[in-house]
Amino acid sequence: MGDFDELKAAIESDHPGWLVWRSDAGRWYATRSGDLTDAQLQAGYAMTVAADDSEGLRELLVEQTRKDHKGN
Repeated sequence: MGDFDELKAAIESDHPGWLVWRSDAGRWYATRSGDLTDAQLQAGYAMTVAADDSEGLRELLVEQTRKDHKGN
């Protein structure tokens, strides 16, 4: 694995609109920088996603991106 700051920057670059951080316990999180509508929330969009590692977080963000493209 790489340095946290480099991984964070890479993920945020690949997924604009998401802010990434890691908890003290080492779990990875990403939160949208904008708001979601009630309809988006009901359709399965997430304001925040969490994973055990950076790879898992990337997978969750890709899933959210797919929802974005289906919704447009």
